[in-house]
Amino acid sequence: MRVLVTGGGTGGHIYPMLALIKRMKERGELEDVLFVGSKRGLESDLVPKEGIDFKSLEIQGFKRKLTFDNFKTLNLFFKSVREAKKMIKEFKPDVVIGSGGYVSGAVVYAASRLKVPTIIHEQNSVVGITNKFLSHFVTKIAYVFDGAATQFSQKKKLVKTGNPRSQEVAEMTQFARLTDFGLENDVPTVLVFGGSQGSKALNDKVLDTLDVLNHKPYQVMFVTGRHYYNEVKETIAKEQLNVQKNIVIMPYIDNMTAILPEITAVVSRSGATTIAELTAVGTPSILIPSPNVTHDHQTKNAQDLEKTGAAVVIAESDLNDYNFVSSIDHILLDASYAKKMSLAAKKHGISDASDRLIELVHDITQ
Repeated sequence: MRVLVTGGGTGGHIYPMLALIKRMKERGELEDVLFVGSKRGLESDLVPKEGIDFKSLEIQGFKRKLTFDNFKTLNLFFKSVREAKKMIKEFKPDVVIGSGGYVSGAVVYAASRLKVPTIIHEQNSVVGITNKFLSHFVTKIAYVFDGAATQFSQKKKLVKTGNPRSQEVAEMTQFARLTDFGLENDVPTVLVFGGSQGSKALNDKVLDTLDVLNHKPYQVMFVTGRHYYNEVKETIAKEQLNVQKNIVIMPYIDNMTAILPEITAVVSRSGATTIAELTAVGTPSILIPSPNVTHDHQTKNAQDLEKTGAAVVIAESDLNDYNFVSSIDHILLDASYAKKMSLAAKKHGISDASDRLIELVHDITQ
């Protein structure tokens, strides 16, 4: 099968598609694949590293206020549609799958005009503007969160597939041990991280509560993010903060999911990929949504888990020393509570998400 995948801008639009491509290769169903992204997005770096053919389009998003830039955006969109049509005619895909981001708007729309079967995949609880636009033209709409399904008017097109990243994580065969990171195995451990670049709000809260965390009967794996690592180390040195052996500090973990089965709880943001990974393993979480994302979708993602008991949600504006430490204590010092949260998290994970999406591809291409 010849598959054209498009999307980008953030990891949440890219990683699910990389997981899907990987699974199709494993099943021996991929004759050829082309990934079309934006020139400046994260995909321009991540996709070629995976050995996947990559082409780019120049495109940008609309501004909420009426500005001259929006006329430029329209021109770029129609130019990108024309270029996308050329790519599609040349590549001759059996299906085009869009994962969100402005670039997917032009490519999926172009494919629909050329009568190529199309699917959009919505990873978040709040539907993005691109997918709302494309929903009127595509063949099928795949989604993860039930809340997203209510935001589409084309109900007959909807199919719940889950996030392909969930299946990739659920089927992991290589794992890490806590001793690989300087900690003890079989000791309750919390992982605090704010993504590859890190979160200053989360980092500051760990630093603010170090004196308390030093004396806890559990371990803390503090991942600062590459951007903030030196700043954190300098703060510790400048303020002469004590760091006991139950706490390890590192900039990033390249294969974060390999250690998740050993982690008792995670404190993190609540992007779509993070949610997919946590629910695949069944890891209890304390989610602090980023307030700096479109339509506050991270809050909606987090609340979807919170209402079933799979996560504790704290708004960044409400975060303080007390609720930060007490939320960790509640999970790590109460094994029965942690187990209930883990079971609730697993119920959110769809362990065959890639296979479901592949079956949807078969349905619309046969």
